[in-house]
Amino acid sequence: MNKIKWGIIGLGNIAGQFAADLQLINEAELVAVASRDIGKAGEFAKKHDCDTFYGSYNDLFLDDNVDIVYIATPHDSHAELSIRAMENGKHVLCEKPLSLSYQDAVQMTDASKKYNKFFMEAFWTRFIPSIQELLSKVKNGEIGSVKYLKADFAYYNKELGTRLTDKKLGGGALYDIGVYPLFLSYIILGIPEEIIAKSIFHTTGVDLQTTMILQYESAQSVLHAGLVSASDMKATISGTQGRIDINSPWFMTEGYSIIKDEQEEKFSVLNIGKGFAHEAIECHTCIKNNQIESKLWSHQNCLDLSKIVEEVKNQIGLEFY
Repeated sequence: MNKIKWGIIGLGNIAGQFAADLQLINEAELVAVASRDIGKAGEFAKKHDCDTFYGSYNDLFLDDNVDIVYIATPHDSHAELSIRAMENGKHVLCEKPLSLSYQDAVQMTDASKKYNKFFMEAFWTRFIPSIQELLSKVKNGEIGSVKYLKADFAYYNKELGTRLTDKKLGGGALYDIGVYPLFLSYIILGIPEEIIAKSIFHTTGVDLQTTMILQYESAQSVLHAGLVSASDMKATISGTQGRIDINSPWFMTEGYSIIKDEQEEKFSVLNIGKGFAHEAIECHTCIKNNQIESKLWSHQNCLDLSKIVEEVKNQIGLEFY
């Protein structure tokens, strides 16, 4: 079997979870990692059985042994690094949010076409088996016509570190976790006709919590993201013939329930590892089929969501630059 050879840049918590999940996939091999701190790169490489590590992102981009780069750096650098990786002949899986502006997101997808390299936003929730299964049931009319959707992603962060409160790095609740409930509404109901959003802000100017109402022709979504209090992390999709309750935490769920006529049926589908493996497997499939985008989370899907997030940003008066 020809293995897909991965490189990882930006070696924080998410990158560690992703690297651990890669080890669960037979056709994946982590061949290089990079951090601006060579010591951190060495520690990460040792922990995840990777032979090669760099103290420069560019050095990894120039490594001929790397097929695809997983980019998990702070939000503000996603666009520049993704484009540079594709310029150097690498496929790219870039952490969400894709960028801090819709304009940058367009440049990223344009680069994929220009250099003929696979490019995808790392929206792992889209590839979680339970989510795929319940999406299929919604599309097939299992709960009738969807009229209401509710989704939260909120937790109490005791130590709001530099990244989360730094405007230059794209900090705040909306861009860090608000993209998740917005994603769910988009994948179920599409592009909203109107968005109403309000926030409470940190002294640095980033949003600490944001609540959004998305208005559709015949449906509404009520969404929330927050860093200062916890939610149940459940999500509900309500239709004319029933509803689906997604188990907590819904964005990485391993189960859901369908409630119809006061009868509840429970479904369970386990993830591989934490759940990051599923998006990696999708990358492998697309690369082997010479696709530059995924049919499940396409360039257009990425751009649509980016535009929705930007509209919320404008609604709440959030500015990064």
